[in-house]
Amino acid sequence: MAKKVFFSFKYEDVARAMVVRNSSVTQDSAGFIDKADFEAVKKQGNEAIKNWIDNQLKGTTVTVVLVGENTNQSKWVKYEIEESIKRGNGLLEINISKINALGHGTSDFCGWMLPNEYKAYNWNKDNGYNNLSAWIDMAAEFVGK
Repeated sequence: MAKKVFFSFKYEDVARAMVVRNSSVTQDSAGFIDKADFEAVKKQGNEAIKNWIDNQLKGTTVTVVLVGENTNQSKWVKYEIEESIKRGNGLLEINISKINALGHGTSDFCGWMLPNEYKAYNWNKDNGYNNLSAWIDMAAEFVGK
């Protein structure tokens, strides 16, 4: 059964995040917004951003945290993680810092963000392209979804 997946990431990593999202065509996904829409929501203030996140998380079973160079500085990624835990979502995190998407080059890695009980992977070294669906399934199974 396909899982509904929320992808959490800092917007500066959107090109890398798209590589990950597009590799998993069998999963129903949420958590993506184009730059113009993001700027429109952002102008409405913090409550509007929270509402957008909450609506995107509705009905999801797994949250995939995509971690790049400055992800640990994002209050919104932290909020998405907190809300995902409250909702009982399966969680996993993926180091996307070494994906060279759309010629943006690679970046440093800020470090893991989730508690140790959750699985963490490196997109390149752990063959994320071929393993993402299995990682999502394992995260869902971990929380009984």
